[in-house]
Amino acid sequence: MKIRLALCLAFLGQAAGAQECREDTVFLKGEWGQARFAVEIADDVEERAQGLMHRESMPTSAGMLFVYERPQTLSFWMRNTLIELDMLFIDATGTVRHIHHSAQPLDETPIFGGDDLTHVLEINGGLAKAMGIAPGTVLRHPTFSNPDTEWPC
Repeated sequence: MKIRLALCLAFLGQAAGAQECREDTVFLKGEWGQARFAVEIADDVEERAQGLMHRESMPTSAGMLFVYERPQTLSFWMRNTLIELDMLFIDATGTVRHIHHSAQPLDETPIFGGDDLTHVLEINGGLAKAMGIAPGTVLRHPTFSNPDTEWPC
C-alpha cells in the first residue's frame, strides 16, 4: 500500500506541470488534488466491446477512456477482464457522477453507472480511493468539447 500511495503522490506532482491537451492523456482535478493518466481511447462499438479484456496487468498511471457520441444510460461488466478496475462514470461536462470501486475480474453482473453519461474512465482497482478521487472530480481531455465543459482544453 505504501508503494501505491507513493505512486499516487508522484501522479499528483506530475499533473501540476504543463497540461497540454492530448488524445492519449486525461487530467483529473478535484478537492483531493490533480492527476494525469495515459489513456487508450475506446470510441467505437468494437473498441468499447473489447475494452480491457484479457489483459493481465495495466501500468498504475494508465487507463482506458470510453467515449460515447451522445449522453446515455451506461452499464458495464467485467466479462473476460482479468484485472480489478475502478470505473469513473462521467457526464458531457467532464464531471465524474459516479464511481464503482474495485470491480471484480470476470464478474458479469451489470455495473450501473447512471444516466446522461458520455464517458467512462477505467483505472486500476483501488486507485480512486487511494488518491481521493470522488464524484464531482472534473476531467480534461479533447473529447470534452461542448460549451458546458467544466475544464476545457
